[in-house]
Amino acid sequence: MSIESEIQAEVEALKARFPETKSLYREVCALLFFRHGITPTANKLYQFVRKGSMSAPSDALTHFWEELRGKAQVQIDHPDLPDALKAATADALQVLWVQATELARGETQVLRVEAKAEVQVAQQEQQREHQRAESAIAQIATLQENLVAASAALRDRDLDLEAERRKHAATAGRSQELQRQISELQGQLERARADFSIELEKGRQAIASADERAAGAQRHALMEVDQERMARARLEKQAEALRSQLVDLEGRRSAQEAESAAAKARLKAELDAARLEVRGQAGVIERHGQAMTQAQQQLAAAQQEVVQHKTEAQTLRALVAQFRPTEKGERSKKAKAT
Repeated sequence: MSIESEIQAEVEALKARFPETKSLYREVCALLFFRHGITPTANKLYQFVRKGSMSAPSDALTHFWEELRGKAQVQIDHPDLPDALKAATADALQVLWVQATELARGETQVLRVEAKAEVQVAQQEQQREHQRAESAIAQIATLQENLVAASAALRDRDLDLEAERRKHAATAGRSQELQRQISELQGQLERARADFSIELEKGRQAIASADERAAGAQRHALMEVDQERMARARLEKQAEALRSQLVDLEGRRSAQEAESAAAKARLKAELDAARLEVRGQAGVIERHGQAMTQAQQQLAAAQQEVVQHKTEAQTLRALVAQFRPTEKGERSKKAKAT
């Protein structure tokens, strides 16, 4: 804080104590001269007080100097002392008073400097305290923010805990429901086991009955195998007879085919010869035409006989194939027999 600021603060304090303008200016003059060692002037007085007209600080300053000179002047009234001694003594006392005043003013200045240093130290300490207070306020604000965040986190934790409790309750409900379903399934399993035991016993009885029927069927199959063996022997004899007939039929068919081929060749030769004679003899052509017609009729008859013999041969082959036992049938019969 500067000297002017300090003086202004003290003047403001004096305004509260001395509301009268003259008294206020007088006290401000004493403050400037005795406390701060500043020679008061009208401008300085008005600058600090700013009250009344410009003549008020001048009048107050005049009265202050007159009062100060009156106090500084020493008068010695003693009837036995001469006037010269009185004057010398008064001057000496005045010099002593001035020196004492100057000494007091110097000491006051030293005290003022010390006080100012102490004030500065106090102000610095106050600033440090203010900084510490601001730091503490900032820390408090940070702690409040952390507290708000912690409160929000705590609320979130409470909400999560409540949700977990609800989930746990739902899980417990589902667990009870699953336990009930397990109990029902165990009951169904017990009933299924009982039903399975009953069905198993029925199956065993059915298997025993099936074994008995299979034994009877096996005996019946053996009888049928014997009958089939006898029928097979009989059929083999019939097949052998049919094979003999087939051989005879094939021999006759071969002979007829040879005869038909020879007749066809002969007729073809005759037809060729007739064609050669067609140009010269019309009558011969007619006779040969008749002969050729007869030959063609004979050829058609021979071809019909060949077709008939082929049909009979195929019929015999089919009969032989029907009576001939196949390998697959033999295997199945052997399997049944075993």
